[in-house]
Amino acid sequence: MATSTTGSTLLQPLSNAVRLPVDQVNFVVCQLFALLAAVWFRTYLHSSKTSPFIRHVVATLLGLYLALFCFGWYALHFVIQSGISYYIMIIIGVENMHKYCFVFALGYLTVCQITRVYIFDYGQYSADFSGPMMIITQKITSLAFEIHDGMFRKNEDLTPSQRCLAVRRMPSLLEYLSYNCNFMGILAGPLCSYKDYITFIEGRSYQLQQSEANGKEDTKYEQTDPSPNLSIVGAQSGVNSQKLISVFIAVAQKLLICGLSLLFHMTITKTLPVEYNIDDNFRATASWPVRFFYLYVSLMAARPKYYFAWTLADAINNAAGFGFRGYDKNGVTRWDLISNLRIQQIEFSTSFKMFLDNWNIQTALWLKRVCYERATFSPTIQTFILSAIWHGVYPGYYLTFLTGVLMTLAARAIRNNIRHYFVESPAVKLCYDIVTWMATQVAISYTVVPFVLLSVKPSVTFYSSCYFCLHIASILVLLVFPLKRTQKGSKKHENIQPVWSKKLEEENLLQKNSYSTTNNSFSQKEEVTCRYQALKQ
Repeated sequence: MATSTTGSTLLQPLSNAVRLPVDQVNFVVCQLFALLAAVWFRTYLHSSKTSPFIRHVVATLLGLYLALFCFGWYALHFVIQSGISYYIMIIIGVENMHKYCFVFALGYLTVCQITRVYIFDYGQYSADFSGPMMIITQKITSLAFEIHDGMFRKNEDLTPSQRCLAVRRMPSLLEYLSYNCNFMGILAGPLCSYKDYITFIEGRSYQLQQSEANGKEDTKYEQTDPSPNLSIVGAQSGVNSQKLISVFIAVAQKLLICGLSLLFHMTITKTLPVEYNIDDNFRATASWPVRFFYLYVSLMAARPKYYFAWTLADAINNAAGFGFRGYDKNGVTRWDLISNLRIQQIEFSTSFKMFLDNWNIQTALWLKRVCYERATFSPTIQTFILSAIWHGVYPGYYLTFLTGVLMTLAARAIRNNIRHYFVESPAVKLCYDIVTWMATQVAISYTVVPFVLLSVKPSVTFYSSCYFCLHIASILVLLVFPLKRTQKGSKKHENIQPVWSKKLEEENLLQKNSYSTTNNSFSQKEEVTCRYQALKQ
């Protein structure tokens, strides 16, 4: 299928050969180039060999070049959005700049999305410039809140996660552009914290205390990116060698997942179109079990393209040395600091929450940090609305996320009221898990159909053909089962926290390798104490 592109047409012959839009080919080729550049960046521009200034400059220029190749002059939006946001931060001041940055960045993104969707190419899934802008918007708003927390709010008023993420020095313009537009994440992310990124660029490390099962701080591990220089003698050389092997294995595994996902997408996905769910003949002739089974497999087949893009982005960051989380209790290295999904947990989710906790992880954490835990009323509804606005202006997005509110509340009510009856016996729990897996997969598929179909008419056609059955079921569940309500911030509130997983947040706070200070007074000891306190909350 031929589509217009604003980027380079140098790869048009390859596009014709593989029968994919040239902008999608540009995206994949640029990401593969970024993978090679990441290896070069880590080998020749490692923090032990060159200054942070050089690393910032090179990472930014490479990122802007890739953006220019993929999107042409539309890449200027990335610089404009970042530049104006930085100006707002400097001019407004730390007391209110997080609000202005949030409104401007999200508004600018929305205007660009409206322009792209309703003026240029409505309904096209080709790569477009608003995709990278979504990631940049996350970074702009996250950093604005982190600076506000670190430079204006009192330390005792912050939650443990806010305290650890707080930025206590205004970044320079170069640091800001490097964070937003570096070549490792400009095309597909994922989102990372500013502290993580700056620590990676500067090559700083600290000792993080690993908590044992009994709650005591026991083993200390050094959290630092392994140097590519293996000429160092002694024990350090062995440690570096082990870490280099671990990053090679991590990148190789993720590239294998990318290859399998791409193969699945190119061969299987096209044979199972989601649009077939609203085909008149299919709806008229297929039985209900067949329809729901096809609904499940068609939406499952739509996921590998996301697996490919997000896993490749993760591999690029790892190849550059970014993403080292530390060690698990067995001393095994982990390279999932900024991973965006966990495929096994997604495909075998037994609850709506479990699925969303493991899907687009960094976006879920962003929504939690900038919206859910700061909302003064209806945090779940506000968070879903923000998610819909951030994703774009297609009506299908809003239908999906409004449906998601109902599904989340209903699933929470069922879990809180009946799950405890099925966990005593292993055999009963197994049956419960099988039933909840089937229900979860159907509910997720039912919810995201409008997200894929995009428009109102086909989405309503699908839901009406199902008689809005899960919408009605969710409302009945909410009428029958009480939904626990507690004050925000209390310990019980953890029981009703929605898709932005507290367990995931605590895991990040415990084992992240590169949270660091942005001023000299915020010592490494304070950083470790902050993280361990967060774990105990």
